[in-house]
Amino acid sequence: MKTPLLALAALSLATAAHATKPTPSLEEQADHALAGDGWAWDFVEGITTEVGPRQAGTEAEARGRAWAMRWLKGHGFANVADEPYDMPTWVRGEERAWVIAPFSQPMHITALGNSASTGAEGIEAEVVYFPSYADLAAAPAGSLAGKIAFISHDMRPTQDGSSYGFAGPARWTGPSLAATKGAIATVIRSIGTENHRTPHTGGTNFAEGVDPIPAGAISNPDADNLERIFARADGRPVRMKLVLTPQLLGTTKSGNVVGEILGRDPSLPPVLVACHLDSWDLGTGAIDDGAGCGIVAAAALHVQRSGQPLRTVRVLFAGAEETGLWGSKAYAAAHRDEPIGVGLESDFGADRIWRFDSNFSTANAGLHRRIAQAVARFGVATSNNVANGGADINIAREQNTAIIDLKQDGTRYFDLHHTPDDTLDKIDPVQLRQNVAVWTQVVGILANEAEPIKPTPVKPDAPAIMGQ
Repeated sequence: MKTPLLALAALSLATAAHATKPTPSLEEQADHALAGDGWAWDFVEGITTEVGPRQAGTEAEARGRAWAMRWLKGHGFANVADEPYDMPTWVRGEERAWVIAPFSQPMHITALGNSASTGAEGIEAEVVYFPSYADLAAAPAGSLAGKIAFISHDMRPTQDGSSYGFAGPARWTGPSLAATKGAIATVIRSIGTENHRTPHTGGTNFAEGVDPIPAGAISNPDADNLERIFARADGRPVRMKLVLTPQLLGTTKSGNVVGEILGRDPSLPPVLVACHLDSWDLGTGAIDDGAGCGIVAAAALHVQRSGQPLRTVRVLFAGAEETGLWGSKAYAAAHRDEPIGVGLESDFGADRIWRFDSNFSTANAGLHRRIAQAVARFGVATSNNVANGGADINIAREQNTAIIDLKQDGTRYFDLHHTPDDTLDKIDPVQLRQNVAVWTQVVGILANEAEPIKPTPVKPDAPAIMGQ
């Protein structure tokens, strides 16, 4: 049977039209991401399903790196690599706590990273209640000898996550401070904003010369209950038994996964987009920070779809962020002689971006204004706040280069942060796509900027720029 000439002509025209289909503009590609991006969800769904929690320095984190490399290679990224480094590794063990006097009942507890062990038999001691970190700081030297310190900081939700700075010291340095006053263990109220019986883990740090002590966080409802126990104790001692048996495994391997969307002009410093691939072990690392890795990788692919960018877009999936920024520090050391043009990171969940900040609003006012105008259609405001960047772009701060913060709505972030509830079902696909759209627009503008992207000079008396 012969194909009719008209059908052949129609097929030829359709083929020609397909072959000459114009490359979408950056704006069109960002709008496409908003309406239908599937890459970010594919990444975070895949890694949380096939790998799950990715504790820093462990075999699970190594499986996560291998998975991420396959994903990047499968989606056409160039120069995909695992850049290894050594780090000390801590893992949790048995975790139990209960009040034994004056009223007996269990508490839901999780060990804090770097906590010492109580030993399998546990410890039993009187508890001393501190309503705030400041109250602990004011306690006399030696006043906690042989006792357990309880620090109860009440964290409240905020859109910008600023309450973390108020509540965080109770975890970050509270156990170390208690140890200097003689405490044999520390229990803190979880650094979180929800009222579920799910304690929040996270790292704690002991000052040089301070021997680590057992340290754990109890859930917010248990902390409330412990406060009520103190109120009803009527002067009687409150006693607690703790069993926390974490281990230090010594030095193990971690690594940073990198990949690139190659630019047309390799002489121009690249745009560095970052996240962290490791997670705490209680959940599956969906919002912290599987979503961030999916967002930055998807944005890089959408930028490529709008035409090969002028600058290379380099993706950094940092390792071992949760236990001490090991990946960030290792990347900065390994690449210190390689200038980057601008750095930005996604590490605050998957809820919508509401504000854009940079550290070049005066030095590159035109570029700042152009980005602000481009993301306004996605509901993103701008400000004159100086961006300081995420924890994994130490290299940008060390090079004193341009930095952008795309601020996500953190109202519910600390409901989930470092808990068993950090799971895929907590991610809203619509808000996730809004993140990808904004990132596509911003990274695309930056990757096609021919001029140097210089930050506004920092005044000598300005505070140091710190990571999260």
